[in-house]
Amino acid sequence: MKVLNKDELVTAEEVLLKCLPRSLKVYGHLHAINMNKPTTLEVVVDTWPDFKVIICRPDPKNKHALELMKIVSYYSTDEQILRKMLAEENAVDWSTYFLIGGCDFCHAPMLKEVSSDRELNIRCYTFVHLMYLPDSSHLDTPAVVSKFESRISSLNLSHIDLVNKTWKFGQSEKTYNNIKNLIGNFPSCCITDEQGQPLSWVLLYDYCALGMLYTLPEHRGKGYAKVLINAMAKRLSAEGYPVYCFIEDENAVSYRLFKNMGFIDDPSYRAAWFEFNF
Repeated sequence: MKVLNKDELVTAEEVLLKCLPRSLKVYGHLHAINMNKPTTLEVVVDTWPDFKVIICRPDPKNKHALELMKIVSYYSTDEQILRKMLAEENAVDWSTYFLIGGCDFCHAPMLKEVSSDRELNIRCYTFVHLMYLPDSSHLDTPAVVSKFESRISSLNLSHIDLVNKTWKFGQSEKTYNNIKNLIGNFPSCCITDEQGQPLSWVLLYDYCALGMLYTLPEHRGKGYAKVLINAMAKRLSAEGYPVYCFIEDENAVSYRLFKNMGFIDDPSYRAAWFEFNF
């Protein structure tokens, strides 16, 4: 197992680019790191340069890693090598609570076996569709864009509490710190009222996926989400980011929204977040 250095991370990103869309989450992490975005991660592979497994994990030497939710991401083309790295090579720290996020759901039986061998509990935290925009020309531009164009802005640090309180997975100190990092260092988009307060917003996670899309209940049904997705997708595409998101399996409304706007998914593929030591 090898920890990648700065130059090797650039090479690994180029390799993962050829494995899209299933490599998108780890590719997104590396893309952000290589754009010099702040990170608390280190990236390890089974072998170099011809790797079969690549894992993004909290860097134990980074003091800020403790301030954020402990999340591991990986992309693997060989489950046996992945199993060995997880079970025998300390690729993850099994001693504390953590999540494995956005991984191929087909690995669920293996993850459960490895956890069982260590007498640790595991559960599926959320089950999702991976949706992506292959090309910005596929993007559908809603008619209401022109109506709200003058009210489109970016979130700022004064909005952290609002986002944290309304995010389904938020409301903790660690999610507050995570949102603070995202608003401070990654693109975001919101529609404001006359006083400049956000009514609807979308952020970009540190793995470059669209997320935390939310409209205040009293302002729904006006097409705000379509306007925000359109604006963010165009901006991300222009700035060289991948354009994708994860939609929870039961969220049929969001699935239809992104589908209607030109995003696609592979019906044979599902990703999931798994929770350990809860």
